[in-house]
Amino acid sequence: MDNLNSGLIKKNMSTIVADSLYQQLVSTFQELDTQEPSYLTTLRQQAFERFQLEGFPTVKNEEWKYTNIHPLINATYALNASVDVDSVDTSKSDIPGLDAHRIVLVNGEYVLAFSSLEDEIGLVVKPINEAYREANFEKHYAQHADKSDNVMVQLNTALNTAGVYLSVAKSKVISKPIHIVHVATGEDAFFAQTRNLIVVESHAEVEIIESFITLDGAAKNVHNKVTEIVVEENAKVQHYYLQVADASSHYIMHTEVYQEQHSLYNNYNCNLPGASFVRHNINVRLDAEQVESHLYGINLTAGQQFVDNHTIVDHMKPHCESYEWYKNIPQDESTAVFNGKIFVREDAQKTNAFQQNNNMLIGDKSTVYTKPQLEIFADDVKCSHGCTMGQFDDDALFYLRARGIGEEAARVLLVHAFAFDVTSRFSNENVRQYIEHLVERGLEKNK
Repeated sequence: MDNLNSGLIKKNMSTIVADSLYQQLVSTFQELDTQEPSYLTTLRQQAFERFQLEGFPTVKNEEWKYTNIHPLINATYALNASVDVDSVDTSKSDIPGLDAHRIVLVNGEYVLAFSSLEDEIGLVVKPINEAYREANFEKHYAQHADKSDNVMVQLNTALNTAGVYLSVAKSKVISKPIHIVHVATGEDAFFAQTRNLIVVESHAEVEIIESFITLDGAAKNVHNKVTEIVVEENAKVQHYYLQVADASSHYIMHTEVYQEQHSLYNNYNCNLPGASFVRHNINVRLDAEQVESHLYGINLTAGQQFVDNHTIVDHMKPHCESYEWYKNIPQDESTAVFNGKIFVREDAQKTNAFQQNNNMLIGDKSTVYTKPQLEIFADDVKCSHGCTMGQFDDDALFYLRARGIGEEAARVLLVHAFAFDVTSRFSNENVRQYIEHLVERGLEKNK
């Protein structure tokens, strides 16, 4: 792989600015020695060549206009650092009342000792770097996310070293939710790249809850995570992202969902006060008829936190339905970004697509950037999108206080009412109550 060094483009401004981490990545790739099939080595090489051509994204790129990652990448980090898993405590991810299988990833590494899958016939879970002999891995790995224009996916494909492979067999209904706990920990600043592949075969059903936590005392950590999800014919997936990490954690994430005929995929994306930086691309491709997708987001930010959600719902075939509703509640000096795109392709007649983004700013210095987009190339469709922006309702607060409700309780009531449209759609009651409690706690801490 030494020949790739010649691809270092010094004229690329993003490469110059990010020289420290960039050079680390180049050196790491040159020294990469994996015991994997040749087709995976080829995928890595092609992906790294694309990354070198583009470099890290800059704010000059419209898709990254409000997302400046250079403070994160203009530094050096420990790469693939070893972790003492004996001291790992996953209690920060506990969800009251939840009975679930558990998968624990520490800095992306699947730790069997902390995981509990019991005897679930038809469920296969393996570290991603041990799954390349699985038929679903060979069929789907890097076949979906890598077709996006996100260069951070290419970097991940080239240099991922950890993650999890999960497949659900045909017609299998998993008996209880699967709780994937992503733990960030380490004494030295580190940069981790995790790759996950989830394949749900035809007529199968699964509920996946992903929690992101940071252990106390963890040094600055940056994660470039990519997850590919395949939902085959008549399969159903409920999928939660629960971001409850601490301020030392920073996440650049990409989720790519590929759906086949009569499938259902629901995504519930929740970001609470904590992680300093979150950029999450969620792309859903409806590549068959009679496909249904729902995307829900609730983002309560605080301090100087930055949370950016970019979504794409791509209607590629006729007779499909999508529904998307994101709500942002930035406090203090925090920033929330929402960029949602709906594409309706020329062949996607009889599409029904809805998108809504509502924003409530709490505090004079909080910021929201929102850009709902709808591009329709078919003529027989029902599509709508909208956006609202408003400050905290002082009149409503006064009304509640005049009726004997304290200011703190009144603020919580008003924000709960605002968030309820989204949380009421959660299919898991325990997760709904957990998130509503975290919203309340996040408001109390920043009153």
